[in-house]
Amino acid sequence: MVEYKDTLLMPKTDFPMRGGLPTKEPQIQAQWDEMDINRLVNERTKDRPHFVLHDGPPYANGDIHIGHALNKVLKDMITRQKSMTGYHVPYVPGWDTHGLPIEQALTNKGVKRKEMSVAEFRELCEKYAYEQIDSQRSQFKRLGVRGDWENPYITLKPEFEARQIEVFGKMAEKGYIYKGLKPVYWSPSSESALAEAEIEYKDVKSPSIYVSFPIKDAKGVVPADAKFIIWTTTPWTLPANLGISLNPEFTYVVAAVGDKKFIVAKDLLENVANAIGWESYEIIQEVQGKALDRVVAQHPFYDRDSLVMIGDHVTAEAGTGCVHTAPGHGEEDYNIGREYGLDILSPVDNRGCYTEEAPGFEGIFYDDANKLVTEKLKEVDALEKLGFFTHSYPHDWRTKKPVIYRATPQWFASIDAFRDELLQAVTDTTFTPSWGETRLYNMIRDRGDWVISRQRAWGVPIPIFYAENGEPIITPETITHVAKLFREHGSNIWFQKEPKELLPEGFTHHGSPNGIFTKENDIMDVWFDSGSSHQGVLVERGMKYPADLYLEGSDQYRGWFNSSLITSVAINGYAPYKGLLSHGFVLDGEGRKMSKSLGNVIVPQKVMDQYGADILRLWVASVDYTADVRISMDMLKQVSEVYRKIRNTLRFLHGNVADFNPATDRVAYENLREMDQYMYMRMQDVLKAARAAYDRYEFSTVYHTINNFVAVELSSFYLDIAKDVVYIEGVDNQDRRAMQTVMYDTLQMLLKVLTPIIPHTTEELWGYLGAEEASVQLTDFPEVDEKENFGQLREKWAKIIEIRDEVLKALEEARNAKVIGKSLEAKISVYADSETVELLNDANVDFAQLCIVSQFTIAGSKENAPEDALVLNQTSLVVEKADGEKCERCWTISETVGTNEAHATLCTRCAEVVEKYYA
Repeated sequence: MVEYKDTLLMPKTDFPMRGGLPTKEPQIQAQWDEMDINRLVNERTKDRPHFVLHDGPPYANGDIHIGHALNKVLKDMITRQKSMTGYHVPYVPGWDTHGLPIEQALTNKGVKRKEMSVAEFRELCEKYAYEQIDSQRSQFKRLGVRGDWENPYITLKPEFEARQIEVFGKMAEKGYIYKGLKPVYWSPSSESALAEAEIEYKDVKSPSIYVSFPIKDAKGVVPADAKFIIWTTTPWTLPANLGISLNPEFTYVVAAVGDKKFIVAKDLLENVANAIGWESYEIIQEVQGKALDRVVAQHPFYDRDSLVMIGDHVTAEAGTGCVHTAPGHGEEDYNIGREYGLDILSPVDNRGCYTEEAPGFEGIFYDDANKLVTEKLKEVDALEKLGFFTHSYPHDWRTKKPVIYRATPQWFASIDAFRDELLQAVTDTTFTPSWGETRLYNMIRDRGDWVISRQRAWGVPIPIFYAENGEPIITPETITHVAKLFREHGSNIWFQKEPKELLPEGFTHHGSPNGIFTKENDIMDVWFDSGSSHQGVLVERGMKYPADLYLEGSDQYRGWFNSSLITSVAINGYAPYKGLLSHGFVLDGEGRKMSKSLGNVIVPQKVMDQYGADILRLWVASVDYTADVRISMDMLKQVSEVYRKIRNTLRFLHGNVADFNPATDRVAYENLREMDQYMYMRMQDVLKAARAAYDRYEFSTVYHTINNFVAVELSSFYLDIAKDVVYIEGVDNQDRRAMQTVMYDTLQMLLKVLTPIIPHTTEELWGYLGAEEASVQLTDFPEVDEKENFGQLREKWAKIIEIRDEVLKALEEARNAKVIGKSLEAKISVYADSETVELLNDANVDFAQLCIVSQFTIAGSKENAPEDALVLNQTSLVVEKADGEKCERCWTISETVGTNEAHATLCTRCAEVVEKYYA
């Protein structure tokens, strides 16, 4: 006796329903390592056009954070997709390894730098950097990021440093490198100059003072007993004051206040009067700013002139229109000071303490001096008003302490010398998002010369020698020799050898008649390290240059994007990248910045331990990464629900094609039923949309397109309907094979298109397919297959699905009214207009099967519908219990049940199948 349930062709798959990703992913990654998947992928694609995404190096210090995960997963999705769509994509990950954080980390561990040589300290820094690289590498690999992890680029490696020296040399040869005494951002806490990219802003409370400068020589323009009033929020810079700047076009007034006379800009007079608290004043003279040029004022507490100068940088936005000018402590002050031939006075040392050039304040820390300077001003009756206000102020991004502007001798890379070329290179670059172009363009347009020297130990030395007469020596000969030494021995040789040993043999110079040379002790800004990576990686390894894409966080417009552009344009005349793509920052679920103090930090490792890397990767695909993105454990839980739906759908598809051999069982498109052709068309639509979205780097579109297809069109529509065919019909039934053909192609498409996003899951299922390729990563995305009848199908099936939706609504109401239980208990009677009736009578569409009901009848026109019919847009519907008995095998209610004596509990369809295959 046949057990009817055993005759059903139920899904068969060993692919588990539960992912168990935290346990399974490391096993899959171990398989990838064993098979050397990165090598296999690159071997397969080596003859294809190259696509290079050049990795911006994370800093080798500490565990990776969620921003790192977002960044690396985005890169991985791009490289994986490109290698599956016609490109050869060698991905070389890298690390930034020089700079203060590593020095600081060693100091925090108790290393006493002052008790060892520079070379010994640098060796400890290198060892620490490699430890951090090993730790971060394992974390990046745990995310499933594929790349040349055994041969990454590291900025401390000799070959990288040698290329960096060559970049510096080429820039020097073109005249772009110079030494100057110029105010730069100076970090007293780091005891080093900083670049703009190393600055962050925080709110601080500062003193706000109005100070009067008596006139020493009025040049007959204004009363000799008048005083200029300046406003400043940095009292500590007053010992360095050498001038007062006015705007040539402003009108200035001499205001009598009691028995005193003060000079301020007319437009700011009322503000100044209110701020200082003048009860009354009288304007006794008006004068143009340019007429006051070179009037001489007296420094408030030093026997020193303060020259009145005119400059367009003076604005009427705040203050008095008379700007305190200290050429050693501000860029605009420096520029106008040079124009007027003033000294560049900067009486503050490396630690931020006054030198003997600030009499009365020697040895005092600049910030502590604010109070002392203010007291001194009060003592000499020059302090007109003291207040306080909170404002944004630059800080050292490493130490989080305030920085100052301070003139020191530094090495600079000129930007002015080739700014137009830089701006043209920005214009020639493709940006995602498009606003990145304006951002980078404006930064390059407005940026000053790049201070590239740092007063630190851990970095690439500036390869400059000095002659006995102090003349700097940078020649192609010395650069080539130093680069060669660095390539052979690493840059530590600079600190281990004497200058003579570092110079080419027999080197002579007119400035050193005795053959004595010294060497530069400063190192290069670390942005010069990473900014040279287009040479140290792409050129060094013979990769495509310029790269197709650089992808980093939006902060890198002032960092790596910027420094890379400058070095590349300087030596080659074009950008190192064809395209720039930037992502936002990761915030918590409420849109707040993550911080340990708030307790809202989400650690990638914790997410992977709880959910798995594929869930984290799916979250990356789900968000609009071009803006700031939010993450929380609740959001990850929602993403894991989407993942579960995708996984179960893949599992269902796989289970239902277990007995399908595409080589022998495939049904040609023209022989598919119309419903199957429609689903094939929708699968092609999804493939087309996903491929286009991938090409635009719009991963959230891929995510939503696939999620919608899986949840709505597969799970709730096609796969639900399919059960009546693939379970019930005979194994080689044409309709069954037709559906399996579509299911098989859909499974293949989804597996491949999802591989860049959830590679562990697709790899796991690929292992159950018995496919020829050892890995899904060794396959390509399917090509879009457009058929001639897609347009017709789309139009017709849009109407069919509209009718189906109305039937489902009627079934839901009948279920709620307890008329039926499951939809197969229902008989649907449809009343519709002639156009709809014609569609319902279409022999190519089985509406009963489509709506998963037992009986579906066209009962008449819409106007003839009974009063109890449910009136909807296209139709009026009556739902009642179906006529007949329930088939034991297919559960359809049919009047044919019992007509076959041998199988009395089956409908005729099921009886025929059983007799044919199980007799």
